[in-house]
Amino acid sequence: MLQRGVIVLAVVAVTSLTAAVTWAQAYPVKPIRVLVGFAPGGSTDTISRIVTPRLTERLGQQVIVENRPGAAGN
Repeated sequence: MLQRGVIVLAVVAVTSLTAAVTWAQAYPVKPIRVLVGFAPGGSTDTISRIVTPRLTERLGQQVIVENRPGAAGN
C-alpha cells in the first residue's frame, strides 16, 4: 500500500514539473521599464539614462526609462 502512494506522488510531481516547463515563457517578454518618479532633466533622470544602456547590454533585453513625476516623488 505504501509503494502505491509513493508511485502516485512521484507521478504527480513529474506531471506538475513538465506542465510548468511547457507553459514557461522566456523572461522578460516585454521591454523592461525603469520608472523615475521625477521630471525629465533632473539628476535622477540623468543617472537612470546613463545606467539603462548598460543594463540593455548586460541583460540582452530592451530597457526603457519612463518618467512619472508627481506626488512629490512618492
